[in-house]
Amino acid sequence: MRATMRAAVCVRAGGPEVLELRELPVPAVRDAWSLVRVKGAGLNRSELRTRQGFSPNVRFPRVLGIECVGTVAVSADPGLPEGSTVAAVMGEMGRDFDGGYAEFALLPNSLLMPITTTLPGEVLAALPETYLTAQGALDAAGATRRRLLIRGGTSAVGLAAAALAAGRGVDTAATTRRRDKIGAVTAAGADHVLVDSGGSPAESVSALWPEGADHVLDLVGTSTVADSLRLVRRGGTVCVAGSLSGWLIRDFEPIAMIPSGTRLTAFHSDTLKGSAGAAVLQRIVHDVETGALRPAVDRVVGLADIGAAHQHLEDNRGAGKLVLVP
Repeated sequence: MRATMRAAVCVRAGGPEVLELRELPVPAVRDAWSLVRVKGAGLNRSELRTRQGFSPNVRFPRVLGIECVGTVAVSADPGLPEGSTVAAVMGEMGRDFDGGYAEFALLPNSLLMPITTTLPGEVLAALPETYLTAQGALDAAGATRRRLLIRGGTSAVGLAAAALAAGRGVDTAATTRRRDKIGAVTAAGADHVLVDSGGSPAESVSALWPEGADHVLDLVGTSTVADSLRLVRRGGTVCVAGSLSGWLIRDFEPIAMIPSGTRLTAFHSDTLKGSAGAAVLQRIVHDVETGALRPAVDRVVGLADIGAAHQHLEDNRGAGKLVLVP
C-alpha cells in the first residue's frame, strides 16, 4: 500500500483557486471504516456551496466530494472483501470527513454500497448522486404516466430525471435558459423543451397543459418554488430537490404561497445513502449496462483540473455530469 496519495484540498472558503492539489498521507483504516481506492467521483453543486463557505459546519482544509465509486483497498467489514466495487454518497462525506476528490477515501462502512458492474469508472461515477436523487425525487413527487415539468432541465439531475421519466411513459417538459442546450434535453428523453428567459414559464406551460402540470420537479430551488406552486393543477405536487439558486426561501408564507390542495414536498439524497440506496443504484447500473439509460457525461477531468471544473460548473457551461477521475 502506498504511503501517500494525491488529493484536491479546499484550503479555505473562496473561489475555485482555493482548491489545491496536494500530496497527503493515505488514511489509516479504523474500526467500522474502510479504505476505498477512488475510480471516479461526480462533481456536485453542493460542493461549490461548501467551497464558497456556505456549509457552516465544515472546517478547512477539507477534501471535498459528496460521492465516489471505487474498489475496497483495505476492508474493515467482512461483508466487503478487498477488491469489491462500491459506491458511496452523502452522510457528511466531503464535509465532516474527507470525500471523493482524492486517490483514496476512508469511508464509513455504513455508506458503502456494493455494486456488481462492468461499467468503467468514469461512467459509474456519473450515476450515484445524480440518479439516486432523480429517482427519489420522482418517487416523492409521485410522477407516473402524467404531466411532469422539470425546472433546471439541463442540470445533471434534470437530465437524469428526464431519462427516468421517459422510461415510465411520463409526458415530460423541461426548462432551459439556453437554446444551445435544447438538443441535450431532448436527447435525455424530454417530450417538450421550454426556453426560460429567467422569468416564469407559466405561459408556455399553460399553452402545453391548460390545467397545469400534475407534478413539478424543481431543481432550481428557492428562487422558483413559489412560482412552481402556481404551475401545477389543483391537487398537483411540487417536489424541491435542487439548490441551484441557494438554500433558503426568503419571506416564505405557506398559507399565501401554497394554493389550497397543492402539495409541496422535497427529496434529499441522504435518504438513499448506504443500504437504503444499494438496490436502487444496482437497478440503475443494470439499465445503463443494457442501454435502457444513457447517462449524460459533460466532461471527465483529472485532479489537476479540479479548479477549472468548478469554474465550468459554476458558470453553467455544461449539460450533464462532470466526473473526476483521480
